[in-house]
Amino acid sequence: MYKIVKKRALNPTVTLMEVDAPLIAKKAEAGQFIILRVDEDGERIPLTVAGYNREAGTVRIIFQIVGATTKKLNALEEGDYIHDFVGPLGRPTETDGLKKVCVVGGGVGCAIALPVAEKLHALGCEVHSIVGFRNKDLVILEDEFRACSDKFIMMTDDGSYGEKGVVTAPLEKLIQDGENYDMVIAIGPLIMMKFVVKTTKPHNVPTTVSMNPIMIDGTGMCGGCRLPDFDGFKVDFDEAMKRGAMYKSFERHAYEETCNLLNKEVE
Repeated sequence: MYKIVKKRALNPTVTLMEVDAPLIAKKAEAGQFIILRVDEDGERIPLTVAGYNREAGTVRIIFQIVGATTKKLNALEEGDYIHDFVGPLGRPTETDGLKKVCVVGGGVGCAIALPVAEKLHALGCEVHSIVGFRNKDLVILEDEFRACSDKFIMMTDDGSYGEKGVVTAPLEKLIQDGENYDMVIAIGPLIMMKFVVKTTKPHNVPTTVSMNPIMIDGTGMCGGCRLPDFDGFKVDFDEAMKRGAMYKSFERHAYEETCNLLNKEVE
């Protein structure tokens, strides 16, 4: 059993938790993940490690409330316990030798992009961060990104905060202005990563994308957990998006059943 020592709503659908897991915190690195079960009968879900505190022995997870299990997880409060919390699993994001990197995060993917930016910053790399959200109300982790970025650009689709537009617009401008990146690291919705690659490929800027969106349960069958970071030039994003939509109706049904169950428990 793993105690939740901190819980904070980052926006209406995204929650941050810090979990007491000293053995995991001791070895976790950016890009790795954990597998948890909320209770004894719960399903296994993988969540990327969003941060860690080796001294305090805690691991940070950030999740979007989109399915039955994340709904159950969000119903837990500080002082409650998660039944299983296993990790760190998977390969860390490769950061060795990088001197100048642009980290591009979209939506809740920023929770995965942040520890990568923090690790690069700690290694002395020059970090430029571009983060994008649909609107101001959905912005998360701004202060944390600013703290580890030599250059920081905030984008919103509707212009309600930062600059109006999508993340590829400032990325294109930075490249055309002569920023010579060793690597662009993109983490977010598949459609966002697709267009980041379309932006970098004509300039031959090496681009790594996180295929966490296609990860299922961390057993290794899909391969996404064994190697979550891919050469973006080699990814068939259209096929990945088609695959990602396969279980949406099932997930929605399970989510609604869980909502009804939790509401009855409250009553």
